[in-house]
Amino acid sequence: MAKAKLLLAVLLFVLLVDTGIFTGRGVVGVQAIDCGSKCEYRCSKASRHKMCIRACNTCCRRCSCVPPGTSGNEDVCPCYANMTTHTHGGRHKCP
Repeated sequence: MAKAKLLLAVLLFVLLVDTGIFTGRGVVGVQAIDCGSKCEYRCSKASRHKMCIRACNTCCRRCSCVPPGTSGNEDVCPCYANMTTHTHGGRHKCP
């Protein structure tokens, strides 16, 4: 019985360490992303810079991802690439 309790405690500890609770990564281990700087670079060549920044930051917060470069590369971040608008005919939301 004592071995079973010890084994259970060890397994629980390993699970908690693996999920990041003791390492400060959060429960699911998702790394924080600096949306501001990522979107600033992503929108650096946009003709409507402020609108691009606003849309990019919204997408970044929801997806925790911004594709590299100033355009394209959407295969790197499918959530970002597949997000669409509700009010503008279902066009791509993210720049």
